[in-house]
Amino acid sequence: MDTNSKNIVNLNLKRKEKILDFSDFQKQNIKFDVSKLQEAYRQIVKTKKFDDGGGISHFGAICLTRKPGDPDSVKGSKARGIYWTKPDKSGEEVSRDINIDESEYSEFIPDYENTYFKEVFDVLSSKFKLGRVRVLLKEPRSTLSWHRDPEPRLHIPIITNPGCLMVIDNVAKHMPADGSVWITNNTKYHNAFNGGEENRVHLVACVLDYKFN
Repeated sequence: MDTNSKNIVNLNLKRKEKILDFSDFQKQNIKFDVSKLQEAYRQIVKTKKFDDGGGISHFGAICLTRKPGDPDSVKGSKARGIYWTKPDKSGEEVSRDINIDESEYSEFIPDYENTYFKEVFDVLSSKFKLGRVRVLLKEPRSTLSWHRDPEPRLHIPIITNPGCLMVIDNVAKHMPADGSVWITNNTKYHNAFNGGEENRVHLVACVLDYKFN
């Protein structure tokens, strides 16, 4: 883990001390070639369209792993999976989508084996116990819901812009597309938004053996 990820920044706002703790964004000691990631992305979108997760606006997913031999395991709501949200003024938590056994998503989809994503998957799966590995799209000027997930998530930004931020609790952070690998504490309430005018594309993996303090 990069020591910078635990830096605490003190901001003097209106003469009151505010503390921002970035420990829910943990940069890993792994780095990939971002130009090769971008080329792999261009390769797969020539033949594969993003799945909208069952009609979700401004969202898209291309699954890179699946249940062995089961093409249906990456379709529709299975491209998203269960999460919890507070959708209205009552503040009551509800669940959305379907429960998924992430540990079953162990097969790298053969269609993408000749891309750089396979090398990335091999490196990551040697270091972490992974669930689904997906390429996720966030369209311009859009946001995810305020929600929490069952497990932490690994992020490798592929295409981004300064207006792309992830917010966990009350802390926002931009993750640049420089080949770096981040693990984020998605078990807390969070969202991500793209305030730019081009697509935000991340490689995102569910991480099943990573603990936040």
